[in-house]
Amino acid sequence: MPKVLFVDDDYEFTNMLSTFISMEGYDAESSNSPRKALNLIKENDFDFIITDIRMPDMDGLRFLEEALRIKPGLTVIVMSAYGTYETAIEAVKRGAYDYIAKPFNPEELMLLLKKAEERENLKRENSLLKMQLKKESGLECIIGNSPQIQELKEKIKKAAVVDVTVVIQGESGTGKELVARAIHSLSRRSEKPMITINCAAIPENLIESELFGHARGSFTDAHTDKAGLFEEANGSTLFLDEIGELPLTLQTKLLRAIETKEIRRIGENRDRKVDVRIIAATSRNLPQDVKNGRFREDLFYRLNVFNIFIPPLRERRDDIPLLVRYFAEKFSAKHNRKIPNISRELVSYLSSLNWEGNIRQLENAVESAVIMCDSDDLDISHFPQMSGHSLPDSELSLAGEDKSLASAVARFEKQFIIRVLESVGGNRTKAAKIMNISHRTLLYKLKEYGIK
Repeated sequence: MPKVLFVDDDYEFTNMLSTFISMEGYDAESSNSPRKALNLIKENDFDFIITDIRMPDMDGLRFLEEALRIKPGLTVIVMSAYGTYETAIEAVKRGAYDYIAKPFNPEELMLLLKKAEERENLKRENSLLKMQLKKESGLECIIGNSPQIQELKEKIKKAAVVDVTVVIQGESGTGKELVARAIHSLSRRSEKPMITINCAAIPENLIESELFGHARGSFTDAHTDKAGLFEEANGSTLFLDEIGELPLTLQTKLLRAIETKEIRRIGENRDRKVDVRIIAATSRNLPQDVKNGRFREDLFYRLNVFNIFIPPLRERRDDIPLLVRYFAEKFSAKHNRKIPNISRELVSYLSSLNWEGNIRQLENAVESAVIMCDSDDLDISHFPQMSGHSLPDSELSLAGEDKSLASAVARFEKQFIIRVLESVGGNRTKAAKIMNISHRTLLYKLKEYGIK
């Protein structure tokens, strides 16, 4: 039951209002003295305060300031008679929720209270959502107890407290975006959402507009002004996934934006100040790309202030049992299934595989298994796509009659593509992402090897 306190020197008026809203389901109290009302606020948790502006021992503005000092964020509604509108507006500027003009009927006040109550409910829901999102994107989502993961968590905590650029390196599927979100959620910028762009997923002729925005008429399809992701991320974090795929021409503009903290929309002749933290990720060997001229050396050093490397799953097999159980619980809840039992034999089998697609591949495999499981126990039969997944070295090198290197590589590539496709249920988009190739390249390979 929401608690309301009326503050007005007119005893009969506050008594009438208190009686009315009590009948509407509110817990109402009243006070004819602002100073006594402040003591009541200290001792009670009121949801709403409704106060007059003109009172003999303390005016409404002073009372508002003292009430908000005692309980910051308190919802205060001021009542104003004719001639005090300006004062009421000033009260709103100082933190009051709204004002209502005297004389008013009780139904008007009820409507205002209902609106205030809806706002408070939304604020609580948003607060809970933010807490949940912070939990889901924090260190709790970095699953594992291996020494490599313990070291990774320590680096995340160190990166979070310093506002510098970060480069996250690791194979496709190792969880680079998850690490970026953990850094952001633990940083001072966590009140605003992290903005993400995959530099490999946007055509070269559009990525500049996506990052920096454009002015109306600056090119054929620029029908309106558009703010870029740098502006959207102002005061927050911009995560540049697959930074190694950024065209050289854009690398120059990105370097300037990082160094000057200014961006310029396409078609404009003025700079805009931005306060953005950059976290970049790549599965490429950036130092080698610098040597080959594919990536600017000055941008690499500007980005690589703090470097984090995520080890592939095959180098931390001790974490696989935890990951399997975590994903089994996650997807059982998602698909409204009973959490299955997981045998030691199954965990041992899954831990022995190489997981070329890393955590992303394991996650997809466990989700598929949970969906397929129609008993209390999860077993190897629920992972048919992983059958024979790890090939012995001897099979890779000398299988078949043609022992040329090109033929051996082609045979391995074909089998590898088939197994990745099987692991994601034939989803070509997911398979291309796991293998870190474009969708077009995958289609070409499927045609080349006759894979259907």
